[in-house]
Amino acid sequence: MRAFARLLFGRRARLRWIHLILGGALAMPYVFVGAVVVGPLSDGTAVFTSIGLQLASFGIGLPLAAVTSLFPLTRPLESAAVRWLCGVGADRLADGPARGRTAKGRTALWFTLHLGFGGLVAGMSLAVPPFAAVLIVMPLVAGPGDSRLGPWEVFDHTWAWALAPVAGVAFLLTLAGCAAGAGALLARWAPALLGPTPEDRLAAAEARAADLAVRNRLARELHDSVGHALSAVTLQASAARRVLDSDPEFVREALFAIEDTTRRTVGELDAVLGVLRDGDAPGTAPAPTLAADLDGLLRRTRAGGLTVTATIGAPLEALPPVLSREAYRIVQEGLTNAVRHAGEGVTVTLRVEVRDGHLEITVENPLTAPSGTRPGGGHGLPGIGSRTHLLGGTTHAGPTRDTWRLHVRLPVGAPP
Repeated sequence: MRAFARLLFGRRARLRWIHLILGGALAMPYVFVGAVVVGPLSDGTAVFTSIGLQLASFGIGLPLAAVTSLFPLTRPLESAAVRWLCGVGADRLADGPARGRTAKGRTALWFTLHLGFGGLVAGMSLAVPPFAAVLIVMPLVAGPGDSRLGPWEVFDHTWAWALAPVAGVAFLLTLAGCAAGAGALLARWAPALLGPTPEDRLAAAEARAADLAVRNRLARELHDSVGHALSAVTLQASAARRVLDSDPEFVREALFAIEDTTRRTVGELDAVLGVLRDGDAPGTAPAPTLAADLDGLLRRTRAGGLTVTATIGAPLEALPPVLSREAYRIVQEGLTNAVRHAGEGVTVTLRVEVRDGHLEITVENPLTAPSGTRPGGGHGLPGIGSRTHLLGGTTHAGPTRDTWRLHVRLPVGAPP
C-alpha cells in the first residue's frame, strides 16, 4: 500500500505532475490560436463552453506547437526541464540545440507529446478536484432527492448518495494515476527523443578531440620551455658553485645566464597561462622562433659549461613562422636532453640545414653515464615526435656506436 501511494503521490510523481502542468501551460497559446480557427465554424456555439470544440482547438494547436519547436532553444530548455523534474540523468540527454533533420524531428515529436499529455492532465487537474470534492462532502450537506442537487437525478437513490464520497476518492485516484502514468511515459521516451543523436555524439567527440589537442600542445610548450629552463639553470648553478672561489668571472656569466633564462621562461609561461585562462594571449610575449632566438638559446646553454658546436647551413629568416617556431622547440628539447643526460664537459654538435626541400636538425652528444635523472621525465622524445608528425616530418633518435643522435627532417613547405 505504501509503495502504491509513493507511486501516485511520491516526490518523483509530484515533480512529473508539475512537468505535465507546465506542458499544459505552454499549450494554452496554441489552444487559443486553434479556438480562433474553430470559432467561425462553431455555428454560434461558444468555443470554451463546448468540450468538443475545445478538443478541436487543442487538436489544431498541437501541429502549430510542433512547428514552433524548431527554434534552437527548444531542446536545451526541454532537456533541462526533464532533467530536473522527470528524474532523467543528464548523460542521457542532449545539451545543445537540435541540429540535423533527425534531431529536429525528434524534438518536435517530444514537444508535441509534452504539450499534448500536459494539456490533458492540466485540464483534468483543473476539473476533477472540485468535482471530487463536491462528491466527497455531498452526504454532509444534502440528502437523497435534495432539490439542491439540480439535474443529478442519480442521487435521488440512497445507494448513489451513500457512494458519492467513494466516487470522489476514485476520481482523485484516477487523476493521480493518469498523471503518474503520463509522467512515467514521458520520462521513458525522453532519452530517445531528447537524447544525443549520432551527429551530436560525433560533434561532442570532435570537441573533445580538439580540447585534447589544445591540452597536449600546451603540455608540450610547458615541458619544452620550463623543462629546458630548469635543466639549464640547474647546470649553470652547479657549475657556478664549483668555481665560485676560483673563477668569479665565470660565476658572473652563469648568474647572468640564469637571470636571462628565468626571465624568458616567465614570459613564455605567462603566454601559455594566458591561453589556459582566456583561450587567447593578447599582449603576451610571442613564441620563440629559430630565426630570432637560436643564438640566445645557444648562449644560455653554453653558460652552463656545455660545449655546443653549431653549424647553421640554412637561411633561418626564410623559414615559415610555424616551422621556425616548432623547429626552435625541437632544438631546445634536443639540447635539454644533452644537458640532462650527457653531463658537463662534453661537446654537443648541432647542425641545422636545408636539403632537398626539408629542414634537417641533428643533435649529437657522446654516450656517457647520466649526470642525474629527473623523476617523472621521459616526455621529451615523444613531444619531439608529436611536433614532427604534425608537420609531416620524420624523427630518428637513438645510439650510434658511442654517440647519441637525434635527427629530425621537416618539410619546408606548408604543413599538411
